[in-house]
Amino acid sequence: MSRRRQRSVKIIATLGPASDDSQTIERLFRAGADVFRINMSHSSHDDLSARVRMIREVEARTERPIGVLIDLQGPKLRIGKVAHGAITLKPGDTFHLDLKDTPGDETRVYLPHPEIFSVLESGAHILLDDGRIRLRVESQEHDHAKTTVVYGGKLSDRKGVNLPDTILPVRAMTEKDRADLDHALSLDIDWVALSFIQHPDDLADARKAIAGRAALMAKIEKPSALIYLDEILELSDGLMVARGDLGVEVPIEDVPGRQKQLTRQARASGKPVVVATQMLESMINSPTPTRAEVSDVATAVFEGADAIMLSAESAAGQYPEEAVAMMDRVAQRVEEDPNYRSIIDAQRPGPEATSADAITVAARQVAETLGVASIVCYTNSGSTGLRAARERPGVPIVALTPVKAIARRLALVWGLHCVLTEDAVDLDDMVERACRIAFQESAAARGDRVIITAGVPFGTPGATNLLRIAYVGSHQQLTSE
Repeated sequence: MSRRRQRSVKIIATLGPASDDSQTIERLFRAGADVFRINMSHSSHDDLSARVRMIREVEARTERPIGVLIDLQGPKLRIGKVAHGAITLKPGDTFHLDLKDTPGDETRVYLPHPEIFSVLESGAHILLDDGRIRLRVESQEHDHAKTTVVYGGKLSDRKGVNLPDTILPVRAMTEKDRADLDHALSLDIDWVALSFIQHPDDLADARKAIAGRAALMAKIEKPSALIYLDEILELSDGLMVARGDLGVEVPIEDVPGRQKQLTRQARASGKPVVVATQMLESMINSPTPTRAEVSDVATAVFEGADAIMLSAESAAGQYPEEAVAMMDRVAQRVEEDPNYRSIIDAQRPGPEATSADAITVAARQVAETLGVASIVCYTNSGSTGLRAARERPGVPIVALTPVKAIARRLALVWGLHCVLTEDAVDLDDMVERACRIAFQESAAARGDRVIITAGVPFGTPGATNLLRIAYVGSHQQLTSE
């Protein structure tokens, strides 16, 4: 396997019953997975510990930093049981939701969430079973709501509830989430994805609990999160476009536009963005995807997403390795397309008025002017790597860091090939080390030029203030200009 991926977009693969042993995880990594997601909706603490241990075993065998993303479950709103396991609701019928813990029928069902009744308003919609059934609220009290069935259908036990028009008095983190988070942080995981975000305060709660021990990713899946997107971006370290839940609560025809908005806004802020849900879903049961799914993956790559994610395809599907390999091939082909660079470059945000951005923009411009082989950036905190990725240069970015946690965290970021190495001790060491590693990682050949960015004094986080152009010579003789 080539040590460096032949693409810039990253791939996240979810682990589950279909990928629950070290050998399969290694095959997924070699097929193209850069980060592994563990969904706490379907994982016990023992499952989590075992999966993280196996990922770290693969990391040790392959000598490459691998990111681990923990996806917290968040609040789950569900109805109770219904008589005989299922009922059928018809459009125009009157249907009640209440707090009576008895099996429902064609006239009513148990909704064990009193907090919902306290904020419902007439005219609001309630969606059941991933939006397949839509109800309109006619009137409500503290313990029940009278609704009219807008779209009917079969309704069975314990189906999910969505309220697109209502902000609920519910925090994003439940007691289960807090226990899961505490355990995950004890295992040195790298990213935490927070579900059910309605308000920036939800991010503040999570950030306080994480206390700097992992990066925080905001899952955008509720309409209210779109209203507060600027504040959510400021409080998070990255975004996930959770298209499945988002497509239930906003008009489905709005989802593609929202995906573009979120991708561009995250890139402008210099924070990674993941496009997730149903990307190659037919590969759960088929060795090949549909043409529409391939086009969907390609669109996310064309838009400049940092990472694209597989869910059930790799967690519970029959073809997890094939799904990762297919996503890898599609991503590579898109990035080779003649239209790719023009689309990526057209979306480039302007630099911020900082020395780090000035150096990073200059590195990308010099790379284009001189046709250098790669950009090598020294990064302690990860911020320099993030700013380099924000530019989306047309050459590889090799991110050198002495901090293993930063290398793992940056495994999710567009274009960054992370290598663990000690800090440079002086300018000569900086140039020699950068050129040697670029050569070793197939990011430059002898006689190529590379651009090096770093901060002086060395080892100072966030102090990028130096740009150097260097020639890659032999292992012993490396010159710079």
